[in-house]
Amino acid sequence: MKLLLLLSLLAVSLSYIEGTVVCYYSSWAVYRPGKGIFEVEDIDASLCTHLIYAFAGLKTNGHIMVFDPYNDLCEDYGMCGYNRFTGLKKTHPNIKTTLGVGGWNEGSTKYSNMAADPAKRQTFISSTLTLLKKHNFDGLDMDWEYPTQRGGSPDDYVNYVTLLTELKEALHAEGMILTAAVSAGKPTIDAAYNVPAVSEQLDLINLMTYDLHGDWEPYTHHQSCLYPHPDDTGDTLTLNVDFAVTYWLEKGAPKDKLVMGIPLYGRTWTLDDPDQHDFYAPASRPGIRGPYTEEPGYLGYNEICESQTTSPGDWTIVHDPAMNEPYAYNLKESNLWTSYEDADSAGIKAQYALDKGIAGCMVWSIDTDDYRGICQGTTYPILTMINEVLSGGIYTKPTRPPTTTRDPSVTTPAPGEHCSVPGPNADDNDCTHYYLCTQLSEGWDEFEEKCSGGTLFNPVAKFCDWKDSVCALEPAVCPNDCA
Repeated sequence: MKLLLLLSLLAVSLSYIEGTVVCYYSSWAVYRPGKGIFEVEDIDASLCTHLIYAFAGLKTNGHIMVFDPYNDLCEDYGMCGYNRFTGLKKTHPNIKTTLGVGGWNEGSTKYSNMAADPAKRQTFISSTLTLLKKHNFDGLDMDWEYPTQRGGSPDDYVNYVTLLTELKEALHAEGMILTAAVSAGKPTIDAAYNVPAVSEQLDLINLMTYDLHGDWEPYTHHQSCLYPHPDDTGDTLTLNVDFAVTYWLEKGAPKDKLVMGIPLYGRTWTLDDPDQHDFYAPASRPGIRGPYTEEPGYLGYNEICESQTTSPGDWTIVHDPAMNEPYAYNLKESNLWTSYEDADSAGIKAQYALDKGIAGCMVWSIDTDDYRGICQGTTYPILTMINEVLSGGIYTKPTRPPTTTRDPSVTTPAPGEHCSVPGPNADDNDCTHYYLCTQLSEGWDEFEEKCSGGTLFNPVAKFCDWKDSVCALEPAVCPNDCA
């Protein structure tokens, strides 16, 4: 038995290699109207290495809670969602099917109270194991949003690690895995996570590099931009994918556990003035509800591309030359403005994940890709692109005429003292820091970032890496710091 357990755990550890694709499934998508309805059987499990069923919840006594017994369970003529979900392994035996617990709507207070109480922690762990084993799940995804925040306690910083430690021990003893969804925002990262300790307990770290901007701000922006926009300043310079990935790595997250999120939906606004529709355009209200997701300020990619396909004359699709992601506006549909991902921008992000050497990519959520193939005639175009790139393809940003409201005469400025390209720029004389550069029409805006202790800036990977790794590069770099 010990040998079998050892082999099982070894198989778990070997599954986290370059090319991991984690797919969240919004179980409530089964209730969406019309062509938006999404059943478990609509999941193309060949496009994911890990599938997460979202969500279970938490009772105040610490017991895990089935959110929607009718949809999730078989009892009382239910729809058997859990069993159908884990049943996908019958045709895809290598996939991991796990259960997510928490989510934004659950808040933080119940989880904070549970993590602080040894008895409630054990109630949570034992009830979770019972539920997972009953429905043949392969593990748990902890989606506590967020420790120390939103009604949590400062003690969560320590108690979260304690909870994960005990969960890991119990799950690994059953050959199961433990993953977690974590914040991409710097203030939350600093307050909520002892990154080295959290990372040690997790098999995968699902970094939610989206919702970086949204209708809670009175201006338009991209919710998942890879690098800062040229007009970003101050703290806004941290609201991008590259900063979040780099920051988690600098704080001690192992590259082979970190999974970068890519949203399969857009964030939307209603423009205050239809004549202002670039980045940072005034927009004090969320965009209108979509026909399927029915949430103000939010559109699934399927809703966006279907509308663009059926009413192409109503949309202006913009590829800002300074950014990797598209946005679009529809002045005939309530002055709607949306930032989103398409297959091209997702390919760029997947290539970024490869270049960074991290575990792979995660999507929220599989049920809002164009899974019916209505827009381009190909099902799951975004998720397919992610898979193609992570499988070894080298993605090159497509060459296209810029469709943009920005002045097309503006060119990339000449190299400055520290900046020559957007994004991280090395200091050839000092690898203990680097410069995060954004392109402005009149030059460059730079923001100095220092590497944490024991790391140096890797000019090849473009992030603060372990000193030994940087000093082993050929040709040699950082002669002053590697001496």
